Amino acid sequence: MRDLFPDGFKAALRRWMLALDAWVDSSMFRSGSGLRESYNRFAMFMDHFHVAGWRRWGNELVSEAATVGLGGMVLMLALAQPAFQMTADDDWLKKSDLAVTFLDRYGTEIGSRGIKHNDSIPLDQFPDSLIKAVLATEDRRFYDHFGIDIAGTARAIVQNARAGGVVQGGSSLSQQLAKNLFLSNERTLDRKIKEAFLAMWLEARLTKNDILKLYLERAYMGGGAFGVDAAAQYYFNKSARDVNLAESAMLAGLFKAPTKFAPHVNLPAARARANVVLDNLVEAGFMTEGQVFGARRNPATPVDRRDEQSPNYYLDWAFDEMKKLVDTFPKSMTERVFVVRTAIDLNLQRQAENAIENSLRQYGQEYHAKQAATVLMETDGAVRAMVGGRDYGASQFNRATDAMRQPGSSFKPYVYSMALEKGMKPTSIVVDSPVCIGNWCPHNYGNGYSGSMTLIQALTHSINTIAVKLSIFVGDGNPKLGRTRIAKLAHDMGIRTPLPDTPSMPIGADEVTVLDHVGAYATFPNLGKAVTPHAILEVRTGSGDLVWRFDRDGPKPRQVMSPVVAGDMIKMMNSVVENGTAKRARLDGVAAAGKTGTTNSYRDAWFMGYTGNFVCGVWFGNDDYQSTNRMTGGSLPAMTWHAIMEYAHQGIELKQLPGIPVPAARQQNVFADAKSKNTEPPPLRPVALTKRGADILVRVERLMDDANKALASGGSPTSSGVGPRRGANLETSGGAVASTTPTRGAGQN
Repeated sequence: MRDLFPDGFKAALRRWMLALDAWVDSSMFRSGSGLRESYNRFAMFMDHFHVAGWRRWGNELVSEAATVGLGGMVLMLALAQPAFQMTADDDWLKKSDLAVTFLDRYGTEIGSRGIKHNDSIPLDQFPDSLIKAVLATEDRRFYDHFGIDIAGTARAIVQNARAGGVVQGGSSLSQQLAKNLFLSNERTLDRKIKEAFLAMWLEARLTKNDILKLYLERAYMGGGAFGVDAAAQYYFNKSARDVNLAESAMLAGLFKAPTKFAPHVNLPAARARANVVLDNLVEAGFMTEGQVFGARRNPATPVDRRDEQSPNYYLDWAFDEMKKLVDTFPKSMTERVFVVRTAIDLNLQRQAENAIENSLRQYGQEYHAKQAATVLMETDGAVRAMVGGRDYGASQFNRATDAMRQPGSSFKPYVYSMALEKGMKPTSIVVDSPVCIGNWCPHNYGNGYSGSMTLIQALTHSINTIAVKLSIFVGDGNPKLGRTRIAKLAHDMGIRTPLPDTPSMPIGADEVTVLDHVGAYATFPNLGKAVTPHAILEVRTGSGDLVWRFDRDGPKPRQVMSPVVAGDMIKMMNSVVENGTAKRARLDGVAAAGKTGTTNSYRDAWFMGYTGNFVCGVWFGNDDYQSTNRMTGGSLPAMTWHAIMEYAHQGIELKQLPGIPVPAARQQNVFADAKSKNTEPPPLRPVALTKRGADILVRVERLMDDANKALASGGSPTSSGVGPRRGANLETSGGAVASTTPTRGAGQN
């Protein structure tokens, strides 16, 4: 070591550090000198381009514009990405070309959605008056702009600012088409940005005439009609080729607000709107006052359709289901026209609609409730009836499938089910006493506590503190873990909406939809098997070929809960109806089970219930979340549920809930009490086939399909028979009804 460092290690290290410091200093000095020299040379070079005076200001403006423009392009590209992702599929237009004719469960046509391909009208065959009326009202500079009408948008902004509200729209026809093809009706800045980019994308991909034709074919025109031709058929019983000027003006007036100006809903408003369209024609210079004078004096008279009722909420949902289903078909299938048989029963549908309307008419003002929704389905998931709101003409928003509402205590069965899965019994003793999670301390409906009780008593009387304590129990003392397990069970049973982890989740603070809630409740009468709510029973091509059938190709039931637990829950929820908060839902001669639900400030009121045959859920409330007048789930929702289910169980083979006998006192004529009180009995339902007869016809239909396939392939069928005809009306869903002759208004089972 001394040989290596004769002056000592420390001295050697000091010299090395000094050398390193000198090297760093010299390197930095040389680098700085080099940079200064390079900068001086660059400055001398740039002096050759020196400008002064007005040229300097012009150069500055150009430079700033280039900088801002580059930043704007980067921002535009970022904003455009979400919109362009919607167009990533090259098949985007073909997907929107779907045309579906819907049949009810008995094979009777009940409506259609999409584009009628066979009746699509070329643009040059539309009346000139109709084209001009649409352009004059919706987009006068359609053939001059690039997808966004800058002048029109600026004018609309000024007009709306003067009026202090939205009185004039600024969207071009291309923007409206983009919304119809890709977007929803939500009024958000994000949607408007996507709409603008999609409009420009459409302008780049399609000709102006193509855009106009698509717009005329895709727009919703009220009355369940999509497209001008469908609207002309619905309102005037004629093709759009044959409408006159007055009828063209009325049709063109529907684009702005089809529910407000639909002539079958409000004829005076429709005619007033048509007169505005005639004014627009004159103002735009497309026609003279003399040319429109006759249409003013003789306004259009639509066909009277006040007595016609179409299950539009149901059809909208079924069409959405069909669009998702088509995506699962083989890529080789190019068919875009289908005939779809649904599970709807028009008798039940009308009774559900009438029950909702009657309840709101009689008690809505008293309870300060303006809206309601209901779903009625078989225990296998086939939805027999759906009401998405009080009036489809006033609002197409489906509150049964899209409204996110707090379920209140109707959520508690998921909590109790998890507690039973963890080992508790209906007779287990629980204590109703104060409980807190952090700073949150729930209270019961009456702000009191009842002490010790059984689990079945706690659910019967809907004790909030017990539900919270159970969430702690199922988490082995960890409330967060308990809520995670409850949410997983609810999702397994059929709840598809997110269930955020909050302390109040066990008493129904998270939001669900009516459809999901009803579907999840079907797990109980199915003894723990979860099913998928569905509208579609079978799909055929326009020529009658069967391509999909739910019982063969649809999702199968999933065992998500122990049958013993499901059976115990049925007994506990039957006690809610017999002895608890849902006594108004009791059915004569039919065992029922369910749960009421009421949220904070009485914003939502629910009753969710089921029998051996059906599951039904009813919700009442207000779209703006205003509180009702102390409406509880055991009041109007339970009464409405009773009216629907009493009708639904007439003339069918009753299936008993497992472990629940029918009380002998109720095995009587269901109208006896009504007659003794001199009140009008509930409406009677027509009786159709028994389940045994339906099953036989289902087997016959399958033999027919097999025979037809064998004949088509050149082989010999194993059984004699003929191929299926278009619109075959035999049931293929478990427990369904079949009829060899479609009869409008036929009953069930």
